[in-house]
Amino acid sequence: MVFVGHWHSRPVTISVKPNCLTVSVDDPQEAMVFSYDYAGRMWTALIDRISYRRGLDGKIIAKWQTTARERERRWLPPSEAAWVEQQAHQTAETLYHAILAGSATLGEPLPPAGHLVFERVIAFDAERSRQDVAQYHRVYKPVGILPPDQYMAVVLQATEGCSFNSCTFCTFYRDRPFRIKRPAEFRAHAQAVRDFLGPGLSLRRTLFLGDANALVTPMPLLLQIFDQVHAVYDVNSLGGVYAFLDGFSGERKTVADYQALAAKGLKRVYIGMESGNEALLRFLNKPSMSAEVVHTVKAMKAGGVAVGVIVLLGAGGHEYATQHVADTIRVLNEMPFDADDIVYFSELIADEAMEYTQAAYQAQLRPLTSLERIAQGEDIEAGLQFEEGQGIPHISRYDIREFVY
Repeated sequence: MVFVGHWHSRPVTISVKPNCLTVSVDDPQEAMVFSYDYAGRMWTALIDRISYRRGLDGKIIAKWQTTARERERRWLPPSEAAWVEQQAHQTAETLYHAILAGSATLGEPLPPAGHLVFERVIAFDAERSRQDVAQYHRVYKPVGILPPDQYMAVVLQATEGCSFNSCTFCTFYRDRPFRIKRPAEFRAHAQAVRDFLGPGLSLRRTLFLGDANALVTPMPLLLQIFDQVHAVYDVNSLGGVYAFLDGFSGERKTVADYQALAAKGLKRVYIGMESGNEALLRFLNKPSMSAEVVHTVKAMKAGGVAVGVIVLLGAGGHEYATQHVADTIRVLNEMPFDADDIVYFSELIADEAMEYTQAAYQAQLRPLTSLERIAQGEDIEAGLQFEEGQGIPHISRYDIREFVY
């Protein structure tokens, strides 16, 4: 439901959706826009043409376009993040009181749901936000990364860490050992997540079984974990279950295993293939080779589970570039993709602390620029061929610098 009106001669638009409240004040070109979940948390904002996204951990990323139409981003320090939340809270509170007092007029009255969410937003002040962030850290270990289409998932940490944790370009799970939760512990965690999200659960679109390699869990235990997900959540209404898995571990599961998991709501599995070139995969210290990834993808597809295959752009620099492109095209073309699948192109984002950076320096690899990495993705995409009548997978960029949960 959309309500249009005026507040101090400024246009106002209030959208009361089934999953969130959005408030826009002023003309479209100059508007401040704030969105809140049904627990009252701010989750997006637009101020002075800069967009902000707040994670459940309270951190906020700012994104904008330069005059050259380039995308820029930065994580806000706590003081700036608090300022953005304050702007969102103050706008909602002042506007709502103006509506109640009649100094802000709408074309038609707000429904009860609109009043309820405004009241929750007003109650979600700075102290409430601090308490919410503290509760988040009691419920979750750090959430390392998600695929972009899963940023609005309910993350359930059936495992912690990564079962291999050896890839030289990844530092997400270096701070904790890998372990699998037993069903009772996992159920308590799933319930704690549900209680933490509260009414904000309505904003979440799917369920994501984390951490990095959750499906490595042996099948008898994994099926029990899926049963616990169903016991706590309405899996169908939330859009099913999604997860990561590496190609090597995925090869250990059969078509029948994937069929059983699909019957319990597993919709798509994401595999970080990174490259089709064997030499580059060894340089990256990946636990799986391209043939294993192909085998795993075919088994998943035969079992009724969609796939998301991730390719790392720029890996290996100029020295590996030609074979990286050629072999990745070849391997991707061996996979039976259809319209339910995704191919992600993720740029290598290296820093000095990474093992990859140190190894690349010692090997005297010449890094690709951002434009060269993007061009590499375009070259791979241009070489892909899909079976007629099966549908074309979605192909998209994956920028880990913009991950927010």
